[in-house]
Amino acid sequence: MQIALTIAGSDSGGGAGIQADLRTFQRFGVFGTSVVTAITAQNTLGVTAVHVVPAAIVRAQLAALASDLPAAACKTGMLASAELVRIVADALDPAIPYVCDPVMVATSGDRLLDLEAERVILERLIPRAAVVTPNLDEAAILAGFEVRDPASMEQAGRILLELGATAALIKGGHLRGLVLVDLLVTRDGIRRFEHPRIDSRSTHGTGCTLSAAITAGLAIGQPLEAAVTTALEYVHRAIASAPGLGGGHGPINHGA
Repeated sequence: MQIALTIAGSDSGGGAGIQADLRTFQRFGVFGTSVVTAITAQNTLGVTAVHVVPAAIVRAQLAALASDLPAAACKTGMLASAELVRIVADALDPAIPYVCDPVMVATSGDRLLDLEAERVILERLIPRAAVVTPNLDEAAILAGFEVRDPASMEQAGRILLELGATAALIKGGHLRGLVLVDLLVTRDGIRRFEHPRIDSRSTHGTGCTLSAAITAGLAIGQPLEAAVTTALEYVHRAIASAPGLGGGHGPINHGA
């Protein structure tokens, strides 16, 4: 059994972050390990508190796993501070695929990282990524211009390649219209994915789940495009079969 590692925040509501990643890893048949970077108090209605895990504890988690349970692929999600971004960047194994989910903007539109942390992600994490998976708001921050349609999504993806990423999956979940468009941008070209929009409030944790599914696919040896294709189909099914929990943006069905 292959091991996949997630380095991210904990979601007390269970729909996103470490909890979503581990459920996704299990669904794809890989063994999940985790490094917790932040503890959040949240539910389907929103986040009420965040505690950033001390740097020494994050380092200890990374070292413990590296010494005994090395991963075949890894991903990052919420990294909380510039210091933690640097620690994670130093610990990444260049020999394994790395999926960067640049968690920068909350569903409410609030920025989750300060400018220094965003700069360190650009300088230290993007160049290491086998694929970076920003939503439209995050793509705009990383690329430096507004991203609101497939043309600007493609342009943002090319900027991320220029910054050193091997590939960029620009997620179009915030686009208007009845069809969702996601673009996988690589040096070999553009792959466009289209799915019908599902009318659902149960979309919490879709970004975490997608990047975890890609990581799992890479861990078992799938080529990147195949891993992305499978992951997008999985998330689409997970939204369609969501259990409808909570009074806000509920979790998707990780058993899909």
